[in-house]
Amino acid sequence: MHKRFTAFVAALAWGLGAAQAQDVYTIGEINSYKAQPAFLEPYKKGMELAVAQVNATGGVGGRKLRLVTRDDNGNPGDAVRAAEELITREKVDVLMGSFLSHVGLALTDFAQQKKRFFLAAEPLTDKIVWENGNRYTFRLRPSTYMQVAMLVPEAAAMKKKRWAIVYPNYEYGQSAVATFKQLLKAAQPDVEFVAEQAAPLGKVDAGSVVQALADAKPDAIFNVLFAADLAKFVREGNTRGLFAGKGVVSLLSGEPEYLDTLKGEAPEGWIVTGYPWYAIHTPDHEAFLDAYKKRFKDYPRAGSVVGYNAIQSIAAGLKKAGSADTEKLIAAFRGLEVRTPFGPITYRAQDHQSTMGAYVGKTGLYGGKGVMVDFKYMDGAKFQPSDAEVKKLRPAAP
Repeated sequence: MHKRFTAFVAALAWGLGAAQAQDVYTIGEINSYKAQPAFLEPYKKGMELAVAQVNATGGVGGRKLRLVTRDDNGNPGDAVRAAEELITREKVDVLMGSFLSHVGLALTDFAQQKKRFFLAAEPLTDKIVWENGNRYTFRLRPSTYMQVAMLVPEAAAMKKKRWAIVYPNYEYGQSAVATFKQLLKAAQPDVEFVAEQAAPLGKVDAGSVVQALADAKPDAIFNVLFAADLAKFVREGNTRGLFAGKGVVSLLSGEPEYLDTLKGEAPEGWIVTGYPWYAIHTPDHEAFLDAYKKRFKDYPRAGSVVGYNAIQSIAAGLKKAGSADTEKLIAAFRGLEVRTPFGPITYRAQDHQSTMGAYVGKTGLYGGKGVMVDFKYMDGAKFQPSDAEVKKLRPAAP
């Protein structure tokens, strides 16, 4: 009798577990939360808001979303181990996430090996959708190519001949610099690159970098540093007068997670990509802003929008596919349209890159803190290579 009862309880528990599994879609998310908290704490809030909104309206096809996160410690090996654990132990339906480009590339390769769908939310390297692109991987955020392409017309308009460059010495920084040189040279053939400083990620020696750039006597500077490295560079550059009389073009530096930390030391007149959340007056953004403020009693950062858009993309893909089957999800994401706080975006079938754009403007000071002024939204669809170029760049990925 006891054995029968035990077997009955086990069967009941299995049945309940199976029923619960059928009631949810589980999203496994992997990111560098400890290594990059300025961006990823708001990112996590953006995801939580999107999950709550989707579930409040009945979920996807009657199934609620469940979000399970793991920290990759900014390390590709840890990211792959976390992905394996999410699949085997948590039985996740889809994988998404990553921030650092080299980590994103590791997960892109993992997705191909395991034949699992992966949405790369934030890593910016072009390789994710081009050279290393595969049928299982899609990418949300505008790439290094796209964001640099948004900045180059402004850089060329300055008509500065001698450029110095500083960047974090890993995949994202290297990719951004290569694209900047290529596109600026095409727009301004007489340009010269007179100095280049590649700093270890998170360990910039700001004093020596600033001195090396100053010694080269450039007319303008292209900066790719972000987070704590950016703050050190700006403070040292201000102290030594590096930026006086020079044009500065700076990738990501208009994002509040980086600009806010500088407070009154924030630079003025830099041309940047960023997110002026306080001055975007569209219905989609105002609805997002109101909901975010109500839930978190805080204002959103760029990471908040990326996290929110990533979950909304997954939900839209699952709805269109009608299931979490990998092949059905891939088919659904090719050409998928998603409504976001920045307006509608589409995931391109030809390279799995979304058309999410970015804001380009200048840095300024208001009320003792850095802001973006004179900005405009750049639609990502207008800053991507032609289909013919993409085919050359992505030869092996159907």
